[in-house]
Amino acid sequence: MTDGQSEPAATGSLRLLLIGPPGAGKGTQAARLSEAYGIPAISTGDIFRENVKNGTELGVKAKEYMDAGKYVPDSLTNDLVRDRLAQPDVADGFLLDGYPRTLQQVEELDDILGANASSLDAVIVLTADTEEVVSRLLKRSAEQGRSDDTEEIIRHRLDVYAEQTAPLIDVYQGRGLVVNVDGLGEIDEVTGRIIAALASR
Repeated sequence: MTDGQSEPAATGSLRLLLIGPPGAGKGTQAARLSEAYGIPAISTGDIFRENVKNGTELGVKAKEYMDAGKYVPDSLTNDLVRDRLAQPDVADGFLLDGYPRTLQQVEELDDILGANASSLDAVIVLTADTEEVVSRLLKRSAEQGRSDDTEEIIRHRLDVYAEQTAPLIDVYQGRGLVVNVDGLGEIDEVTGRIIAALASR
């Protein structure tokens, strides 16, 4: 970790889920938390790419949908996540980013973890002011030359996120797992907030 940033206390096995709107910095924080806690950061995108690259049976199926420009169906996504969470490197914990996305996937994750007599330890929800996120994403799209990322499209993505993710957060809130963390600010500051919030649980 960087100078001036507190090291996380030894936590043993830690199973985390990271949720946040587009532009809240989930990918950046996932990588930093993975390093801080010594656990793999797992995103469905990474799982898809890894299986496709290795030509696994599940990867071949996923590639058919991806090549056709279609969403990989829940059933296949669930199988891919189940397979990933059975790998040896997650024995001491993991951080999930991008899964679950639906209530059905929440149930599937419960089933996957329950089969190993484990469960999530915390659900980190990165919060961010909508106008700040829109501004951040517009700046990023301009820097990357992504003319298709218009303000209208960005706001639609944020609306979809809020609509689809709110029920998931409610479920985990009901289980007492949600840790709300302000996702805006310097990267180090946000990482520090997350580590402090988890330590105070």
